[in-house]
Order: sequence, then C-alpha cells, then structure tokens
Amino acid sequence: MNQNMQHFRQLGLIFGVAALVNYPWELAQSPLYAGTATWGVNLWHCLVASLGDGVLVLAIFAAGLIALRRMDWYEEPGAQGYIVMLLAGLAIALAVEWGAVHVAQRWAYTDQMPRIPGLDIGIVPVAQMLVLPPLIFRIVATLRRRKR
Repeated sequence: MNQNMQHFRQLGLIFGVAALVNYPWELAQSPLYAGTATWGVNLWHCLVASLGDGVLVLAIFAAGLIALRRMDWYEEPGAQGYIVMLLAGLAIALAVEWGAVHVAQRWAYTDQMPRIPGLDIGIVPVAQMLVLPPLIFRIVATLRRRKR
C-alpha cells in the first residue's frame, strides 16, 4: 500500500475513533444545553456533534504534526506530545464554544452548565477536548500496533 493511502487510513481511523469516543460524552452533556429536544432528536444532534468532534481531534492531530513533524507523533507522545494535545485542545475548545455561544449563538446552556468565569463558556465541553484526545490517540496507537 502506498504511503498516501496509509496516511489517509490513519486519518480515517483517528476520525472514526474520535467520533465514537465523543458520542457518549455528547449524550451525557446534552442536558446541560438549552432546548434539548426529544430523545430521538437528541440522539441525532449528538451524533452530528460527535462527527464535528472528530474533525476537532483531526485539528489536534494536525497541530501535533506541525509541532513535532511526525505522522505518528501520538503513538509515543512524550511530554511534548501531551502538551500539544492539551494546548491545541484547549485553544480549539475555547474558540469553538466562544464562537458558537457568543458570536453565532448556535447553542445556549442551561443553568446547570458550570462555566468558566469571565468567559461565560461551558467547562464540560472544554474539558471534553482536554480529556478525550489523549484517550483517543492511545486507542488509535494501540489499534495501529495490533495491525502491524
């Protein structure tokens, strides 16, 4: 298999694992958002959100690729890799939440959503992009090792 196809499969695996891992988180945090609809509609909205989360994890991957100059940087991330994951995840989450809540007004929070003081954005979705990417990259690294 040529190297471009291998890279494409690697990106697809990262995206797929990210979407699957983010889906339960999206379902769990959905009551913290205003206007959550019926359960069936909520399942669909959370699925769409988890696909978006998959794209955000690909952006974290790209940040690591740029910073560490290795396609497999997450397989043995070391301190630098984890710092990239956390900083990129934090920047992306803050930008997405700020833009969606305060600029585009795509969603709003219920009173139960804990918020970052001064920014008035949800702690739970920001934590999502800090907690889940290291887990996602570990799962992908394990799957890739098993395949070799």
